[in-house]
Amino acid sequence: MGEREKGSLIPGRFGAAAEQEGTADAERALTVATLIQNDVAGIDINMGCPKEYSTKGGMGAALLLFPEKIEMILSTLVKGVSKPITCKIRILPSLTETISLVKLIEKTGVAAIAVHGRSKDERPQHPVHCDVIKAISQAVSIPVIANGGSQELIRQFQDIHAFRSATSTSSVMLARAAMWNPSVFRQEGLLPVETVIRDYIVYAVRYDNHYTNTKYCLCQMLRDQLESPLGKRLHAAQSTLEICEIFELSDFYESCRAAQKAKKADLQSVGLATTVKNDDEDLNAISLPIRFDKRKYMSQFTPKMLLLEWCRKMKLPQPVYHTVQRPVDRFFHSIVKVDERQYASTLWDKSKKLAEQSAAIVCLHTLGLTEVKMNESDSVQNRKRKLLCQIDEGIRLLNEEQNKKLHQHDPEHRQHHDPEHDAASF
Repeated sequence: MGEREKGSLIPGRFGAAAEQEGTADAERALTVATLIQNDVAGIDINMGCPKEYSTKGGMGAALLLFPEKIEMILSTLVKGVSKPITCKIRILPSLTETISLVKLIEKTGVAAIAVHGRSKDERPQHPVHCDVIKAISQAVSIPVIANGGSQELIRQFQDIHAFRSATSTSSVMLARAAMWNPSVFRQEGLLPVETVIRDYIVYAVRYDNHYTNTKYCLCQMLRDQLESPLGKRLHAAQSTLEICEIFELSDFYESCRAAQKAKKADLQSVGLATTVKNDDEDLNAISLPIRFDKRKYMSQFTPKMLLLEWCRKMKLPQPVYHTVQRPVDRFFHSIVKVDERQYASTLWDKSKKLAEQSAAIVCLHTLGLTEVKMNESDSVQNRKRKLLCQIDEGIRLLNEEQNKKLHQHDPEHRQHHDPEHDAASF
């Protein structure tokens, strides 16, 4: 039996962290939980996220309106998985409704309930309802975890105990306060954020964390300093090395990279290292370091749309996009095939759509159709007129180039040149 069938994705690893699922389907949740249960210490179901990307799929806080679905999901997981099952909720409009829901959840057999002390429509600027969390804790016999006290109540370690006491809960869950300054868990008191940032970068470099995640975490720590010169430099950083240079850790970066390369060489010498192909290795395509910035284009006139229109005017098959996802950071890369030639950006993008647009821009640049951005003051009609003129001009220039090559290599054709015939052929 393979590791996946056993319920483990990482052979030989025992979980020390909980896995949180966003789900609206009991059987699908069980399938995922069965797959990873041996890699984690517990499985939590998110029933509190109010963001649209969760609720529009019936997940997160959207589940709070469907107690029967909540009961089905949790009961299915409790019966089908060997690890403890927990869930996180938000409070409902009334205390009576909230107590009724948590008692239903308790009956499913979950090990604990985390409660964010705000409703689905409330945000961090609204006060957290400690009294409601306390009432929930007193209404059930299973552990209740208090959440939602960051910034308003919790700014240092001692505040965690105060929040726990105010809600009469078994424990406290922190998110924003821990992202802003992880030393909030330090009993001796907070460390300066500058110290925490440097320590975090050391770990990020040592464990080869992807720079986009590192930058995100550092931006959370800087918070209101993001508009400062330091914050702007961090926001512009495009690699781990650039981040290290900002915080004067480039020497550490270089020494750590050298040690990692030496370690990799040692492992390769005994056949234990895995070689990863470079992003652009064996890329059989015309490539440029171009990235699509959707803010600079109107939605009606994207590079893909322009390229498709050009192919139609040239009576060519429509562009064919081949897109792959990189497992290490889940970024995308696309190659577009037009008239038997391939085009691609050397840069990877966060989504499949963005990667395809980047590939289309490379093709357009190569064809000479580069001015696809529209002046925001133009009317839609003017934009469309300009767009079509650009396509026609691009086709005209391409035809001229093809005619030149034809005359250079076909003396007989030069002697019997018929402009009217040539124009009709295009």
